[in-house]
Amino acid sequence: MEFQAKMSRYWKLIRLFWATSIAAEMEYRLNFVVATLTSLGNLVGSIFGLFLFYRTGYTFAGWSWEAALVVLGIFTILQGFSATFLAPNLNKIVSHVQIGTLDFVLLKPIRSQFWLSTHTLSPWGLPDIIFGIMIIGYAGKRLGLGIQNYLLSAVPLLFGLVIFYSLWFMLGATSIWFVKINNATEVLRGLLEAGRYPMVAYPAAYRFFFTFVVPVTFLTTIPAEAMLGRVQLSWVIGAMVLAIVLFWLSTKFWRFALRFYTSASS
Repeated sequence: MEFQAKMSRYWKLIRLFWATSIAAEMEYRLNFVVATLTSLGNLVGSIFGLFLFYRTGYTFAGWSWEAALVVLGIFTILQGFSATFLAPNLNKIVSHVQIGTLDFVLLKPIRSQFWLSTHTLSPWGLPDIIFGIMIIGYAGKRLGLGIQNYLLSAVPLLFGLVIFYSLWFMLGATSIWFVKINNATEVLRGLLEAGRYPMVAYPAAYRFFFTFVVPVTFLTTIPAEAMLGRVQLSWVIGAMVLAIVLFWLSTKFWRFALRFYTSASS
């Protein structure tokens, strides 16, 4: 009962946070049009870049044009998720530390990591999510995928989102020691750009790096293979273990970092 009451409280807070954020953002509705056009332009550029590989009949090993579009669609959804939920929140950790407003966050009667991760929502990433779903729907229809294929990919995709969040949050937490880390977060996002193509598109050394150092493989390629019905169970289990471990590490790392935080009032 206590757990249910606590969860209900947190869900109410999320609804309040997001309703307030959307109301504030809707005052600038033209931004949504600009965001949509920007997302469309980026998508056209990504499809054109993929087309350059396939226009002469060349294919990535085991990946047809439609299968590669599935990877691109998942990457586009990931971009939208980032712009909607992660960037508006996690990029502000630095400013909270710089101007001392982290003090007020720590004094609130809720977990500071929860507040910092969910307080703001930006609808400007929704066009990417919509376009990503449309690409996957088009490619899935050409490939003859059924509802079961989409449901199978939802699990590793969820693990990928948790991995992405955990890495970004831990990087944001380092602002306790290094105030200016904005460039570091841009480097992380730049590395994740590799996820727009199947991992077989890269040389072996790069595949190793994007699997075991910066786990881009688990963000797009593994969910895509699950959707196509050819992923090995060991990779899904690996994604689950990695997601759990990284999320646990993010909570522990945040608590560790707070030991070194010097309050603005002290």
